[in-house]
Amino acid sequence: MKFSAVCTLWGCLLLYSLWNVRAEELRHPPSRIAIVGAGIGGSSAAYFMRQKYGKHVQIDLFEKEEVGGRLATVEIEGSQYEAGGSVIHPLNLHMKTFVKELGLSSRSGSGNLIGIYNGKEFIFEESGWFLINGFKMLWQYGLNFLRMHMWVEDMMDKFMRIYRYQSFDYSFSSTESLLHAAGGNDFIERLNMTIDESLQKSGFSQRFIDDIVNPAMRVNYLQDVKINGFVGAVSLAGTDSGLWSVEGGNKLVCSGLIYASKAQLIQGTVTSVQERTRPLRTGGSVKLYEVSYETSEGSHLDMYDILVIATPLNKGISNINFLGFSPPIETFSKRYQQTVATFVHGRINASFFGCLLPCQFKLSEILTTNDPKLFFSSIGAVSPVKPSQTENTKLNDLKVWKVFSTEPLREDQLHLLFESYHAVIVKKWLAYPVYNPPEKLPPVILHDRMYYINSIEWAASAMEMSAISAKNVALLSHHRWYGKEEQIDQENLTERLKSEL
Repeated sequence: MKFSAVCTLWGCLLLYSLWNVRAEELRHPPSRIAIVGAGIGGSSAAYFMRQKYGKHVQIDLFEKEEVGGRLATVEIEGSQYEAGGSVIHPLNLHMKTFVKELGLSSRSGSGNLIGIYNGKEFIFEESGWFLINGFKMLWQYGLNFLRMHMWVEDMMDKFMRIYRYQSFDYSFSSTESLLHAAGGNDFIERLNMTIDESLQKSGFSQRFIDDIVNPAMRVNYLQDVKINGFVGAVSLAGTDSGLWSVEGGNKLVCSGLIYASKAQLIQGTVTSVQERTRPLRTGGSVKLYEVSYETSEGSHLDMYDILVIATPLNKGISNINFLGFSPPIETFSKRYQQTVATFVHGRINASFFGCLLPCQFKLSEILTTNDPKLFFSSIGAVSPVKPSQTENTKLNDLKVWKVFSTEPLREDQLHLLFESYHAVIVKKWLAYPVYNPPEKLPPVILHDRMYYINSIEWAASAMEMSAISAKNVALLSHHRWYGKEEQIDQENLTERLKSEL
């Protein structure tokens, strides 16, 4: 009886495999795929598309600026420093896999001592002693720190389900359905309330939210606790221990993925997209996307079976014209947050923070609470992306500091923050969405065979979120191309996978 049941099971699996093979044989594979944007979303999409569609499809990757997008470095005093996405969580499995498969090296975050400044004084300062820190946390905030750790850990446990679903080739036609599959109604509810409301609902004290949670939002997203509860939880996960980055710069992951995918990088600006119908020699017709673009050599256009947009389709960022689509494909009206990263090689002015000279200023990262008089969001001492043996580690000596603000710092503001400085580099960009729940997320499917990776960053913007969305788009486009509806938007996947195993 048991032998018969096993044979039946193997027979079903064999038939299922043959059906999948047959489904791919019935329709020709795509010939050409276009991806617009060579940041972490676009480069990982090229990598995952190559895995799904095989070696014969041509993948063209368009980038109007530098490979890496919002993963970038700046040079100051002969060394490179992270200017964009700078840290990676130890549970970010796609980024860990990329680094390993590309032969890159990781480097651990430095053990910076953190202080939280309210515009008048430090309301919390870390010590180099673990027990002292624990006593301070308990004295000032009771068990809130421990409860926050458990709260974030619960969210991460649910979030990790996404990797399992993707390993079994399941995909989702919207960001909402992807998040719901992982975290159920809990994740969706967090999109529709602020992190302040979400934490209050879970019983956290308002003092803890104002003093500890708010500074974490300000350093990671230059916004306060009015951002949505899901991105707020992601931001709190970014305060965990074990954070790391890529030696040489996180943008090396992007260039490595493009090389591994064997995609053709086209340095040019995509100006318009429209759908065209072309006759086939064998009879019938096929619909293709005509992509028009500008390079240093002039104007060009090419035809593609599948188009992936991996750059924000928001006013002021993208100028792609989608011509003749019904319903129309338009740029989105929501704003992105202007972020100014000012790198200063100099000596911090400890007296500005109330440390009267002579004093031992041991803090290497200063976060801030909400105060309209504060002209910066955070200040942190940073290390080069490639460590140097001659690097000076004395925090009271000359150091490179990164100051986050929403507007460029004036000269008088720099003199307030620093006793003296020798070099200043300013990097200004639109780094991530302005979060304002309830969130209405953009679609993943823009048109029949056109997909939008950046939909996910309106839930939460992070390197790993982009990589997850890129893999989802690769799986989704593949299943829709070959008609594998059973791999899209399936319910109760956790229970289903348990029963299949």
